[in-house]
Amino acid sequence: MSEFSLPKTYDFKSTEQRLYEWWEKSGFFRPSNDPNKPDFDPSKKPFVISIPPPNVTGELHLGHAMFVAMEDLMIRYHRMKGIPTLWVPGSDHAGIATQLQVERALAKEGLTREQIGREEFLKRAWQWKEKYGGIIFQQIRRLGASCDWERTRFTLDEGLSKAVREAFVRLYEKGLIYRGPRMINWSPGLRTAVSDLEVEYSQEPGTLYYFKYMLADEPGEYIPVATVRPETILGDTAVAIHPEDERYQKYLGRKVIVPILGRQIPVIADEYVDREFGTGALKITPGHDPNDYRIGQVHGLEVISVLDEYARINQNGGPYAGLDRFECRKKIWEDMRAAGLAIREEPYMLNVPRSQRGGEIVEPMVSTQWFVRIKPLAEAALAAVRDGRIRIIPDRFTKVYYNWLENIQDWCISRQLWWGHRIPVWYCNDCGEMTVMRTDPTHCQNCGSQAIHQDEDVLDTWFSSGLWPFSTLGWPEETPDLRYFYPTSVLETGYDILFFWVARMIMAGLEFTGQVPFHTVYLHGLIRDEHGQKMSKTKGNVIDPLEVMNELGTDALRFTLLVGSTPGNDMNLSVKKVEANRNFANKIWNAGRFVIGAIEQAPQEPQSEPQWTLADSWIWARLQSLVRDVERLFGNYQYGEAGRQIYEFFWSEFADWYVEIAKLQLAEGGDRAHYTAYTLVRVLDTCLRLLHPYTPYVTEELWGHLKRAAQSRSNRFAPKHGWEEALILARWPEANPPEGWEEQKMTEFALVQDIVRAVRNLRAEKKVSPGKKIPALIAAGNKLDVLKAQQKTIQALAHLDANTFQLEEVLSEKPQEAATLVVAGVEIYLPLAGMVDTTAERVRLEKELEEIRGQIARLEQLLNSPFAQKAPPAVVEKEREKLVTYRQSAERLDNQIKNL
Repeated sequence: MSEFSLPKTYDFKSTEQRLYEWWEKSGFFRPSNDPNKPDFDPSKKPFVISIPPPNVTGELHLGHAMFVAMEDLMIRYHRMKGIPTLWVPGSDHAGIATQLQVERALAKEGLTREQIGREEFLKRAWQWKEKYGGIIFQQIRRLGASCDWERTRFTLDEGLSKAVREAFVRLYEKGLIYRGPRMINWSPGLRTAVSDLEVEYSQEPGTLYYFKYMLADEPGEYIPVATVRPETILGDTAVAIHPEDERYQKYLGRKVIVPILGRQIPVIADEYVDREFGTGALKITPGHDPNDYRIGQVHGLEVISVLDEYARINQNGGPYAGLDRFECRKKIWEDMRAAGLAIREEPYMLNVPRSQRGGEIVEPMVSTQWFVRIKPLAEAALAAVRDGRIRIIPDRFTKVYYNWLENIQDWCISRQLWWGHRIPVWYCNDCGEMTVMRTDPTHCQNCGSQAIHQDEDVLDTWFSSGLWPFSTLGWPEETPDLRYFYPTSVLETGYDILFFWVARMIMAGLEFTGQVPFHTVYLHGLIRDEHGQKMSKTKGNVIDPLEVMNELGTDALRFTLLVGSTPGNDMNLSVKKVEANRNFANKIWNAGRFVIGAIEQAPQEPQSEPQWTLADSWIWARLQSLVRDVERLFGNYQYGEAGRQIYEFFWSEFADWYVEIAKLQLAEGGDRAHYTAYTLVRVLDTCLRLLHPYTPYVTEELWGHLKRAAQSRSNRFAPKHGWEEALILARWPEANPPEGWEEQKMTEFALVQDIVRAVRNLRAEKKVSPGKKIPALIAAGNKLDVLKAQQKTIQALAHLDANTFQLEEVLSEKPQEAATLVVAGVEIYLPLAGMVDTTAERVRLEKELEEIRGQIARLEQLLNSPFAQKAPPAVVEKEREKLVTYRQSAERLDNQIKNL
């Protein structure tokens, strides 16, 4: 092994951590233009991403791996373009999730949060955060994330807490925050309000209970009513019918009696009532159903809550007080049956609301909470997307965004938790007034009394994460970072939190900074298993990204996620796909070993100007075309397709074709070997640059070896601008327009490829052993000069016998007993004596002729259609040339069939 020889296989285990530590220690993750440094240039426009802050409780899952890989790709690409780049990392305090973890830990000690009190509980929560909160960052580092870790933020840190206070007070002062009773979703397990977005509905089998609402003024007479929640009968304050329902007209304005409790309630008319559902008469419980609450508001009905914070029946439930809601359901139904009030039961599919976090059934309850008056904020956020200041990718989510914001309800921002941003409102024990302040007050702002106490509730986690793009840069202070890096550039996240987070950031950004927080929203899809099923622990189909990285390497996982994804679409993932991309990483490595060997083998200096071969010109033309395509696809956020094209080029063109021909060219020695090594270096260098945002580790490691090997031999192997310090900082390949010579070279080389492929396929079909050299006769027609120049390449790649190889313009005599191929008008005869079955050969040629005639018919139809007048002349000419070639091939095949 020479000093630059590479190990046989790429060892990601010994490479990844070493490279990451080097990148970080060298300061490569920091922005190249820093507003806090003396050499800062404010005229350079930066590229900035705020990381979607993972929960501090989080453990890495594929969703994290997806957004980290995608954002790191964007960051590395812009950094290589020479743009000052900042990726702000951080984590979210995750109110409910963290509180649950701490409460579970307490439960193991036989304690509850109430027993230890708020102060001790918060102390424990912070200890938990210090112990476990860094795990997710270590795991994100594992993925190669090039974040500026020196700027790491946490939603409960001092600066962000100040921002949250500022935002709350500003909204309050503008009259956009209020406190009042409203119907909310109550999570009995967590004992807190949860937002509509944190409630998931599932179809579950249940029962529809039919019962009698007896009329107060006419014993024996009743209105039949149906419900799925008999326990809520205890809170009924009316029975509603449709105003046009003739069945119940006579009962309007009369009173009915609440079963068991004996309260009298009115019969009212409302158009909301669905005459087809149940009996067409609806019990109204304004305290426990959002639709009933609205009806109750319209009709001025009393709101009776019958559940406490644990979802047990309270004092309003009479004899059922203290029972759990589901126990009460059974008991009240038994009692109603005994009292002759039950009519029947029937099975019914329920749409059950469950808490995203705890999984238990959520109860709609009326509760006094803090709300944001959201309409004015939503209108500004709608305008920002409508007028193009913000673009959503893919575009179809724009409609979804509009629909949600146009129908938005006021946002309940208070949570009955202890872990989070405590609401900055103090109540006076003497005068009862509220004090709302940015800093903790010592006395009531109204009467001066010192007998004040702070609101017990904390703010919804999404309130603080809505400020993330600007609070992380120092807002409300006018910091150098905020002035330079805000607004940020792209917000990249999963489409499932478009409303939770994205819309709220847009509303907050416009409200507090007067600017949009980013110009582009890029939404990726969810990751499903190989059969398209959602991954879940219960199904046992969860793929752990850490296990995959340990086994197959980070690059293989990243490449699989990035190339498999298209904006806004879900992708199916299997470990088999990752294994295939591990093989790709090895392919890159092996190509690198070959190129470094070529550098060492080739002469250091050429003797004369280059004489480029057809293969050299072809690979260079294809590479330039790839660079242009990748740049265009990146510009359209089509990163998956760009990665697929780089993969195809590297594997199917560079490694499979050019490297094989380069072996022949290197063997010639002299200038041919020098310029071949030069081409190999240039192509590999460019490919590694293009692949770096996808697979940072293998490319950085290999590029370092390539650079050292090239520098040790000759400055001639260096790129135009010289070798950079590291690939992470290296220039992104420049997309240059075609120079005019490329098309011809690509066409000529495509002919060589087609001939070699055709011969290889026939050899495989005839089961000729791979190493055996076989004779061949070629009638090249007008392609003679091209094929003469490529004779050695064709012989080597198709394993043809040089001694019996014949290449003529036309053959005076067609060989007998030969397998025949026609490729783009070129006739190839392979005398495989004793191997050719004439009958089978005729069938094969006839099938080929049939396919070619189909192409001729298609082209004739196309050229006789309006296409010939409307399409650009160059395109039409190309189609005409194809037709001529197909006609020549058909004629030759026809002759060959006649001669069999």
